[in-house]
Amino acid sequence: MEDVFVIDVNKLTKKFGAFTAVDSISFKVKKGEIFGFIGANGAGKTTAIKMLCGILIPTSGDAVVSGFDVYKQSEKIKKNIGYMSQKFSLYEDLTVRENIKFYAGIYGLKSGVIKEKTEFILDSLRITEAGNRLIKSLPLGWKQKLAFSIASIHNPKIVFLDEPTGGVDPLTRRQFWKMIQSASENGITLFVTTHYMDEAEYCNRISMMVDGRIAALDSPMNLKEKIKADTMQQVFIKIASQRVILN
Repeated sequence: MEDVFVIDVNKLTKKFGAFTAVDSISFKVKKGEIFGFIGANGAGKTTAIKMLCGILIPTSGDAVVSGFDVYKQSEKIKKNIGYMSQKFSLYEDLTVRENIKFYAGIYGLKSGVIKEKTEFILDSLRITEAGNRLIKSLPLGWKQKLAFSIASIHNPKIVFLDEPTGGVDPLTRRQFWKMIQSASENGITLFVTTHYMDEAEYCNRISMMVDGRIAALDSPMNLKEKIKADTMQQVFIKIASQRVILN
């Protein structure tokens, strides 16, 4: 069966004056793939994600996300993807139920569907009893899992996760990745950035950014073989610190 690509990027570039934040990157992401987007702070990851989400207009190059062009159809991209930012995105002074209803409304879901989705999310996360609690009263792990569920509430083809597990404990991180893997098995594509190299092992493929360019793109196993490393942490250190280019 022929691969279905839901993200297709060709020489995508973003400049801010004389500074090139993203330098002619090209890659494709398959339907249902967990695609890791890794790099040190300042490598260009967040800028690239913002272009793919229709938030930033590229300087040059091309990209199609979920069938929509990043230049001409950015609003359609926003409505057909899910996005969870590295800074917590739910409203602290609204309850769990109010947050779900608010974001479901933004995504255009009808009231009957919103009610069903709300009960499904509360039940699946086992937080039904917390439905009327303010978000700010919840543990961080609960907040992160809820934010992911809300980002997926409209059944998008792609969910972008920008450092989704920052600050949570190891057990919660593992639970969160089970949610990601389950979404992938249901055909949703996950585009994930993370600073935790053990999490990179869970990805089908890894793209590693260095100074705005893609320095390596392959499966974790293949990258470790190429670098002759035992862990993704060793791969990351060698590529990022020594500017090794595998592409």
